[in-house]
Amino acid sequence: MLERLFHLAELFDMYGMLLTEKQRRCLELHLFGDFSLAEVGEAVGVSRQAAYDIIHRSEQALEGYEEKLGLLRRLAKEHEELAAIGEAIRKLRTEENDAAIEAVLQRISRLLGAQREVQHDF
Repeated sequence: MLERLFHLAELFDMYGMLLTEKQRRCLELHLFGDFSLAEVGEAVGVSRQAAYDIIHRSEQALEGYEEKLGLLRRLAKEHEELAAIGEAIRKLRTEENDAAIEAVLQRISRLLGAQREVQHDF
């Protein structure tokens, strides 16, 4: 359950702007505001059933965007690859190349941090 919520939050961060304003508001209240379906419905002026339908369709839309575009999968794969490269470089470290290795590791860290920022900018 918690894993599903985390996944939906990631999808929302990446693709939320592609939803309608009402879909975005309902899903945001439900996921991040911990609102019940009745509370979501009251907040946006629809019935509990309508709130459920909007949230369900929004979740399906987000899953569809990821299935077609695969941005989260791509970011996760790139993150894993950069982390593996960083670990391999750490193993090559010697006193003679310590400064050069450290510079490369810092660049990799910046790239990994930039990936996280990109995800939240959408």
